[in-house]
Amino acid sequence: KFPTLWENFEQSPLKRTFKSKVLAHYPENVEWNPFDQDAVNMLCMPKGLSFRTQADSREPQFHSFLITREDGSRTYGFVHTFYEEVTSPQICSAMQTLYQMHQAENPSSATSSSSSSMDSLASSLDEADSPSSSSCRSAACGGYDASRDTLYVSKALCLITPMPFMHACHSFLSQVHRAVMADLPPPLPLESYVHNVLYEVPLPPPGRSLKFHGVYEPIVCQRPGPGELPLADFPLGQTFTLLGVENLVQLFNCTLLEMQILLYSQDYQRLMTVAEGITTLLFPFQWQHVYVPILPASLLHFLDAPVPYLMGLQSKEGTDRSKLELPQEANLCFVDIDNHCIELPEDFPQFPNKPELIQELSEVLLHYGISPVGGAPPTSSQQALRELEDDGRNGNLGGEQLAVLELLQGNATLERLQALAKRTGVRVEALRGVGGEGEAQGGRTAVEEEELRNAKLNVQLREVFASRFTTMFADYEAFVIQSAPDLESWLTNREQMHNFDKASFLSDQPEPYLPFLSHFIETQMFATFIDNKIMSQWEEKEPLLRVFDGRIDKARLYNVRAPSLRSSNYQRCTILKESAQAIEQRLMKIDHTAIHPHLLDMKIGQGKYEQGFFPKLQSDVLSVGPTNNNRWSNRTATAQRRKDRHRQQTEHLTLDNDLKEKYMQEARSLGKNLRQPKLSDLSPAVIAQTNWKFVEGLLKECRMKTKRMLVEKMGREAVELGHGEANITGLEENTLIASLCDLLERIWSHGLQVKQGKSALWSHLLHYQAREEKLEQQQAESPVSNGPERRKSESSIGMPSLRVSVIQDMRHIQSMGEIKTDVGRARAWIRLSLEKKLLSQHLKQLLSRQALTKKLYKRYAFLRCEEEKEQFLFHLLSLNTVDYFCFTSVFTTIMIPYRAVIIPIKKLSNAMTTSNPWVCVSGELGDSGVRQITKNVLEMTFDCQNLGKLTTVQLGHDNSGLLAKWLVDCVMVRNEITGHTYKFPCGRWLGKGVDDGSLERVLIGELALPNADEDCVRGCRTPDMQHSPGQTRRVSITSMGGRGYKPTSAQIQEAIGEAVNSICKHFHKPEKERGSLTILLCGEVGLVGALEQFFHNGFKSARLFQKTVFVWDFVEKAVAYMESADQMGDMQETAEPLGLTCVSLCHYVSAINSSPRNIGKDGKFQLLVCLGARDRLLIQWLPLLVECPVLQRMYEESALLRDRTTVNALIDVLQTLHDFPITLEASLVKGIDL
Repeated sequence: KFPTLWENFEQSPLKRTFKSKVLAHYPENVEWNPFDQDAVNMLCMPKGLSFRTQADSREPQFHSFLITREDGSRTYGFVHTFYEEVTSPQICSAMQTLYQMHQAENPSSATSSSSSSMDSLASSLDEADSPSSSSCRSAACGGYDASRDTLYVSKALCLITPMPFMHACHSFLSQVHRAVMADLPPPLPLESYVHNVLYEVPLPPPGRSLKFHGVYEPIVCQRPGPGELPLADFPLGQTFTLLGVENLVQLFNCTLLEMQILLYSQDYQRLMTVAEGITTLLFPFQWQHVYVPILPASLLHFLDAPVPYLMGLQSKEGTDRSKLELPQEANLCFVDIDNHCIELPEDFPQFPNKPELIQELSEVLLHYGISPVGGAPPTSSQQALRELEDDGRNGNLGGEQLAVLELLQGNATLERLQALAKRTGVRVEALRGVGGEGEAQGGRTAVEEEELRNAKLNVQLREVFASRFTTMFADYEAFVIQSAPDLESWLTNREQMHNFDKASFLSDQPEPYLPFLSHFIETQMFATFIDNKIMSQWEEKEPLLRVFDGRIDKARLYNVRAPSLRSSNYQRCTILKESAQAIEQRLMKIDHTAIHPHLLDMKIGQGKYEQGFFPKLQSDVLSVGPTNNNRWSNRTATAQRRKDRHRQQTEHLTLDNDLKEKYMQEARSLGKNLRQPKLSDLSPAVIAQTNWKFVEGLLKECRMKTKRMLVEKMGREAVELGHGEANITGLEENTLIASLCDLLERIWSHGLQVKQGKSALWSHLLHYQAREEKLEQQQAESPVSNGPERRKSESSIGMPSLRVSVIQDMRHIQSMGEIKTDVGRARAWIRLSLEKKLLSQHLKQLLSRQALTKKLYKRYAFLRCEEEKEQFLFHLLSLNTVDYFCFTSVFTTIMIPYRAVIIPIKKLSNAMTTSNPWVCVSGELGDSGVRQITKNVLEMTFDCQNLGKLTTVQLGHDNSGLLAKWLVDCVMVRNEITGHTYKFPCGRWLGKGVDDGSLERVLIGELALPNADEDCVRGCRTPDMQHSPGQTRRVSITSMGGRGYKPTSAQIQEAIGEAVNSICKHFHKPEKERGSLTILLCGEVGLVGALEQFFHNGFKSARLFQKTVFVWDFVEKAVAYMESADQMGDMQETAEPLGLTCVSLCHYVSAINSSPRNIGKDGKFQLLVCLGARDRLLIQWLPLLVECPVLQRMYEESALLRDRTTVNALIDVLQTLHDFPITLEASLVKGIDL
């Protein structure tokens, strides 16, 4: 029956692909490894069946594939594809008919294509038996004429194994094929060899090698021992050659961070080699998501998957990368294997010590004669030798070195050899080990040499990566949280449990590693690794974990890590030599030899076949193993059992009942609901179900992520409520926000109709913006007036309300020149919305335009599942309960418009003043400089570079005109992009001869709550870090309301203790998260205010003739007394240091008094306290002031300052500040010349 066509009618029939099918498989079934016909069919011939004529190249091809089952276990397939002559006249005439139909429909194609394809076929025509010119013409056009041309069809031999013995399978299959094509029949019927490999060749025991016999040559395979890296037989050297070390390390990094990875190549084996190579290097971790190294053409819709994946896509000949429509690229690492290049996602953290790692890998490669720069396939050793002989410079090479060079297979030129010698510091003679022993063994074939070399290179490259993880995670065990009493309870509560103390682990790591590690410990592969560790208390250890733990214990034994703990120095791999030797010994000295193939009990006449045609084998002799009780059959049975056990234990599904299994699967599938696409039944129902799983998975991931963000952010408060660990670091916060951005990109790219740009979210926003702007234009043109825009009641605070709009925030982002890409803009927009607590609201607004969503998304897309979408927005809404500064703190160099409003106290003050006010706003990142404010317009806007979180405002005026006194309630400053509003309370006069005579005040700000009517949800923000919500807010004594309020001496002492305590806590936080020290010094409950209260206690500030006396007056009088006493010589007797202290106090006071700034007396006292705290002089000045006779005149008997024990206690408390480097903001110390 003729194979059914796929939909590629516009191509010539010979170029089309047809549907393939499995012709036979032996044995019919294996109990523990059921035969998956659809998957095997798809992956043996991913493109389907193809036809050729004698004019085409018909070289046999080899490729491998892999099937991952639902439970994660893997089966490998090795495929030898060859072309066989078609003997059926029906098929030949059907092909002729198809070709004639094609000719009739596309008459032009015959002539036009002939010229273009002639060149490409010229090379393969040499091999064909030179046909007559007319047939040459018809074949060259991709044509077919049954009378002249021979038709060939593709056929595949496949071997399916549970472990990747790639070299052995390749060798076996090609020998079987050779036997069919050979002139002489093979020594035994083919059935004997197939039966032998199926039933009589056991698995080599761990750490041993095994030889078995193919049709012509023996084949060797080996398995690593219990302490070695697990079996991996794909040639890693080839992966490095294809990509180059630099690219490979970047790809490795993307894989560790679980991005979406798409490999692209014309060659299936290359796809498989790179995919297996990369996943092998992850040891001791394992890729936990969708893994399809060869994606069959019928499964292309899987590229739409909104989850991390590692897939391989076959590129069609002649198509270039730009034609490839990928659903989403925001988080995609695209690897173009054939062109040796890779496209990386935007900003992701680099792998620690990357340059040193690249250096070490390059040395290993050079040692084997492979260039670390990708793209150059290694030349053969003969060619290298010829080049050397032609080279005039080889006069200094003795025969000995030449022999060594010959062994360095793949070493292209002398230059490279010299580079190798220089880079590795190895003398050429020392390289003997590469193959010298091989010669001594006598008669090793070139193929065996090559295999040994590949095996050694493989293991050494893997060891370099493995030793990186052994160093980086040497102490991981200390941070594993073992909280469950038994497996059952652990599995039931898996989702709620914290298994790893991330914060403590990170605090223990070297600074340069943190960006990478903080991302990596959030991945699924790390979570699974820790799960396996916890489960190993109750079950047999997972094999990779066993090897890894063994290595860590060994390193501990040698105590390698102790001195270098927390050091980021690169530690090279120390066991490269041993690892290569272990393999060499196994391959040189074979441990076991399997039973030879032998004649089977077949009927006479069976097992005969025609040369060049692969026969249908006798299934009856292949369906069962040997019945005779020889020693191998038992070995095979135990080997099967061992395989069985191995598979189960790899997946730890050895739980005794279904319930446990169910829990286990659920525990596993946290965040990865769909592990593997099913490669078979592709009915619409199955595709719909797959998409439904994706939607559920995305929603679950969103719930987990928002919960994690909240728990981390609420820190201590959350811990008291019984959630997880405390102290989030800025680094972790950034990691969590980055992963939220990634999740949103994946949600927005699920089910896209047409992809535009690299960021699906930004593309949707742009569509929305275009529509809204069009509507705005139409409204503007229509004559109906929209009425005046309602402003929020002015009286409340005097700040005009900020318009909330998605478009407005987009425009802010679009005007930022620093961001160059759509992915970057989308991330910035998410950060801004998060900081404004509008993320959920904005996205709801975006999705409310349903016509747009329908236009952009397919029916099954996440964004069109109403219920899930609502839940998703609700999870995001929960993020409004905490404060983020993730936009302000990241984009530190952008220009930001600020609005400042000065609010006078109406009832008392002449709100009209004749003087010229000015203001200077300072934040954690800088200050705005002095900005003049127009008279009587108490509001201004100005643009300046991002100031970060605002800390202080200097407010003053020039005292001109008649009405120069001014009573100010507060200053409000708002960041017009993020909407953060800061309130700087004042409540004092500015003016000469009123209050303390100040013309300028430094006001300390705090973030103001948004108006309650804006959004009730926003009200539930976390209380400030500075004071816990329970504490009553103390009012500064000197502030207006505080005049009548007299705190008790106990309250005053407590306040000082609290203030000092807050400063100590401030310095114990990581530097990036400390917040503002100014608030702790001068804020409402700061140190200055508390000391003011101390000095005010018992102070005689009676109004003598209506003039208030200030604490500063006391300080000035005391200083004047000291200076006069000094001149009188009274202080000669005092000890020398006291004299110096006295000088310092006088010096500081006069410097403050002679400052050009018009700060009032309370401002001067504040400044003195700040400078004294900074320069650690406060505790020296206090005794001087206490000793001074002025004290008795100005303070009552009961004053705290006159009580020695209290003053000594105060000195002890202040002493603790000496451990910290207190720095003062420029706005405080401006104009002070010390």
